[in-house]
Amino acid sequence: MAYDLALADEIRSVLDGAPEVTERRMFGGLSFMINGNLAVAVRGSEGILVRVGPDAAEELERTTAATRAVMGARVMAGWLAIGPDGLGTEEELARWVRRGVDHAGSLPPK
Repeated sequence: MAYDLALADEIRSVLDGAPEVTERRMFGGLSFMINGNLAVAVRGSEGILVRVGPDAAEELERTTAATRAVMGARVMAGWLAIGPDGLGTEEELARWVRRGVDHAGSLPPK
């Protein structure tokens, strides 16, 4: 499955200057890692996947357009899926990317 190249470029723009950023193809798209921990991923044409942690995920699911991420039949605790409609503006995308970066940056490096 191809991923949204323009969306990946927008994420790169937000990540410009962030420490220890690497990219890796996974989950049918392109993942952005901070110190080896996944922060955010472009999921084909389905929007993005953001790692925010279990506590933040519950609140964000109630107050935003995000839904719990599902991989196969498994609901991923601490991960949110944000569809293209939830990424309406550059600032909204930047907020999601920063959330993922903040959480990934709080984890021990891999």
